[in-house]
Amino acid sequence: MNIDVRSQRATPSGDTPGKTPAHQRVYEQLRDKILFGDLAPGQAITIQGLVEELNAGMTPVREALRRLIAQGALTHQGNRRVSVPELDAQGVEELGFMRETLEPELTRRAVLNMKDDDIQALTSCDDDLNLAISTGDVGGYLTHNYRFHKMIYDGANAPIMTATVDRLWLRFGPSLRVVCGRFGTSNLPDKHAELLDALTRRDAPAAAQAMAEDVAQGMRQVRAALAETQGNALTD
Repeated sequence: MNIDVRSQRATPSGDTPGKTPAHQRVYEQLRDKILFGDLAPGQAITIQGLVEELNAGMTPVREALRRLIAQGALTHQGNRRVSVPELDAQGVEELGFMRETLEPELTRRAVLNMKDDDIQALTSCDDDLNLAISTGDVGGYLTHNYRFHKMIYDGANAPIMTATVDRLWLRFGPSLRVVCGRFGTSNLPDKHAELLDALTRRDAPAAAQAMAEDVAQGMRQVRAALAETQGNALTD
């Protein structure tokens, strides 16, 4: 399977900026800002502001925005502004249903392809995640949690489902930073230990169940955090 354990935030494409086309580099930079909550839900940003912040031309920025709007990660506000969509109760319910349907299945498929080196890479990633949790490193938590999940899903050899899940993460990823602000990193339990144990034993049903529980737990936290910050009835 040969998992790539490099951080998704360093150079998401795996290439240096000079080797990556400008439009792709800008897309990946802006995508990471959304995925890891650097742009908060509801926060309006201007095209000119992005040009200056990303040190990029207007054309690559516009192309990146077009792609991200098409993926549902951004909403066009008019007057040269875009924003990260805010989740409502229905959005949280839909995302939870799709995640709990697709991500356990990707995990089940990935188990069949796992090698010992892949398990070691996942364990190392989870160690990084646990360190971020223990030190209150919100950015590290968000980055390594995404890496952990993506490394599994990429190993499923199911590109259509994997691409769909990646788009789902763009929709709820910004809200995870809201969760961290509400609960703090020390109160963010996960099912990764159980998942790693099942992966080590090559127990596909148990791995899928652990992932389902991990996803459900995460979405409950999103509901609770948004209910408090928005004053909406986002409870179970």
